[in-house]
Amino acid sequence: MNHRKLGMLVALLMGQGALAATPRDTLVVQQAAGISTLDPTATYDTFSSQVVENIYETLWTYKGASLTQMTPLLAAQLPTYTNGGRTLVVPLRQGVKFHSGNPLRCADAEYTYRRNLVTNSPESANWFVSDALLGTPKNAADDKSVTWARIRSAVKCDAQGRLVFTLAKVDPAFMTKLAHASQGVLDRNWAIKQGEWDGTEKTWRDWVGKDVSGSQLSLHPSGTGAYRLVSAKSDGVILQAFPNYWGKAPAIRNVFLQKVAELAPRQQAFLWGDADLIEAGTRANVDAQLRGRPGVVVVDGLPSASAQALFMNNKVTPSEALGSGKLDGKGIPANFFSDPDVRRAFVAAFDYGRFIREVQGGKGTPRTMLLPETFLGYSRGTQLPAYNPAEARQAFQKAWGGEVWKNGFVINANYRTGHVLGQTALEILKQNVEALNPKFRINIQVEPWSEQSVRFQKGEEILLPMGWSADYADPDNFMYTFYSSQGYFYPSNNWKDAEVDRWLDQARATIDPAARARLYRQVAERAADRNAFVLLPADQNVRVIRSNLRGVSASTYNPMRSFSFTGTFLRELSKN
Repeated sequence: MNHRKLGMLVALLMGQGALAATPRDTLVVQQAAGISTLDPTATYDTFSSQVVENIYETLWTYKGASLTQMTPLLAAQLPTYTNGGRTLVVPLRQGVKFHSGNPLRCADAEYTYRRNLVTNSPESANWFVSDALLGTPKNAADDKSVTWARIRSAVKCDAQGRLVFTLAKVDPAFMTKLAHASQGVLDRNWAIKQGEWDGTEKTWRDWVGKDVSGSQLSLHPSGTGAYRLVSAKSDGVILQAFPNYWGKAPAIRNVFLQKVAELAPRQQAFLWGDADLIEAGTRANVDAQLRGRPGVVVVDGLPSASAQALFMNNKVTPSEALGSGKLDGKGIPANFFSDPDVRRAFVAAFDYGRFIREVQGGKGTPRTMLLPETFLGYSRGTQLPAYNPAEARQAFQKAWGGEVWKNGFVINANYRTGHVLGQTALEILKQNVEALNPKFRINIQVEPWSEQSVRFQKGEEILLPMGWSADYADPDNFMYTFYSSQGYFYPSNNWKDAEVDRWLDQARATIDPAARARLYRQVAERAADRNAFVLLPADQNVRVIRSNLRGVSASTYNPMRSFSFTGTFLRELSKN
């Protein structure tokens, strides 16, 4: 398409005039948020990732809908671990060009991962790559063990032009970490030309922890992906198919991502055919406004890569939230949930079926553990939690030697602003618990995430709805995060088990999938037996597309891909 024709199409699509339907070679997407960066090194959020993963490419990616199998992208073939699981030697694909016209070389990949390690910050996704390669998630400013010599030896090209990763420790999740959009390979010469880090020892310290989200590379990207950037503004992004792409030419030539903050205008544009894909809101929004309408296809029952629970804090940091701080009917002691019978009562008092009906439109599925079912190690043999008021009553009567039932309690539980799922879960639990004994009371309050994120890390939250979405498709991202006493969420529940910690450490130290799966199933059994969490049922993703769009289905949907909520790369889409 010539620039004049593209300009006319831009004017129509980005303006106010409605089209009966978007052109066959054009995709129009409307979403609530804008793009924060197009520099892979700084990419962490979904909206940026969905663009970056189509401009840039990683060494490999997930194979179809699988979360356990990979397929090469810029790697010529999938490598195998050597040196006891600490070394990966990666041959690169030949004949690949960047959008600048520069050829892909090993030096580009070497520069990419060194830049990621140098600029690594908590706001980027590079902490988990640094943890694998350098043995710490921190950068050189925060961890003095990070030196240029260590960075240089962790990532380098060998004499055959192959990329060599040398890990600080065995990390079975490393290959999935490199499939994250943030690990897309950069055009070294182009980046340096834009004024970015020159890749040398002389200047590396000037770039340690530097925020590159607004870099010149973000404004002027050059990747190897099937699409190149035409324009990026506050109200939208325009992409066009790259004519020299090494793979199959995509059927969709032009892509327009428009920022439309309000849901109603997005839905109207979708129904008119002015948008092919939209951020459609919740399942309730889809069912009420879009399902069954002409030209609309609802793709339902799609897997989720997240897990949620109600956290019961076994050791609350003393605060006013504890009320009296005693078992006197006016509050709770800080260690209230450390009694196994208290936890058992709360698990049995939650109505899982009602939650599925009222919150998930009947599409949810009970879980045995805090791990998505499609991930390695999910334990289908562990007994599912069940709503059992009689068991809950019995457990409450035994808890704390009968003092809980005799004196009652007041629990102050919080959910974050806008977390409807968490709010409803607390309301269901509150109703069922309070029905057992008039002396039981759960007060539900809302608080902004800015406050909650600080409070739960301090251990001040008592009964908290919280979840986690995968950064990368490895069970460790969930299991260690939720169950380890060294995990991110430990301060919010303070449940600790020495055997669980040992099993999780063992799973981190082996690349044997069968051994890891066995260890994770052991964790699931122990946590279920101890009633460590109130596990919330798994949700199923639902997506809406125009009926002439092809390439989105349950057989192709991968929850680890970001683009426009389709679970696919742009290059895999087409229209009738």
